[in-house]
Amino acid sequence: MLVIDKPAGLPVHAGPRGGPSLEDFLPALALGKKRPQPAHRLDTDTAGCLVLGRTKPALAELGALFAGGRARKTYWAIVVGGPAAQSGRIDLPLRKVSSAATGWRMEAHPEGQPALTRWRVKGRAPGPAGGLARLELRPETGRTHQLRVHCAARGWPMLGDPFYGTAAPGGLHLLARAIALPLIPPLEATAPVPPALRPAFAACGWTPEMDNAG
Repeated sequence: MLVIDKPAGLPVHAGPRGGPSLEDFLPALALGKKRPQPAHRLDTDTAGCLVLGRTKPALAELGALFAGGRARKTYWAIVVGGPAAQSGRIDLPLRKVSSAATGWRMEAHPEGQPALTRWRVKGRAPGPAGGLARLELRPETGRTHQLRVHCAARGWPMLGDPFYGTAAPGGLHLLARAIALPLIPPLEATAPVPPALRPAFAACGWTPEMDNAG
């Protein structure tokens, strides 16, 4: 298996409209085996850790870890405003809705699938609209757009989120920061903060040295 640092703006799978996707680069990662395949999802707009399986047994094992909630995923995000508390949890079911006018999106709804996110404030920056906050997010479920919808539903949308907030320079400020898998031996990987996100992260107390400190 492999863990790669996927750049923001690159979809994992090829879409009907064409354009580059991660699938175009998978042959270069074959390393003498069949081309690897993603073991989980990562939004097009999200950068960071993406796990790939190189063989069918590896993909099956990885799939079981993610499906069973045993893969520990850590995300970093910049949100507009931010929570008053320093830590907490968001327990809101999510469902997919669509219309001819706006296309599809996710929404919090009692009839949706269970979705749970734990969060912790790592830094703040004063400013208009309540300023910014730097959050550490740990999803305990893997719903589409879960972190983005959960934060927006609480009144602090992610900076640069065109779906559930407002577009901003640098794009969506969400990073799949780390992944930890209970394998033998355990597998852990972290992704650095991309250059486009660094100004907002730095305003909230992040420094480049933190990429090496975890």
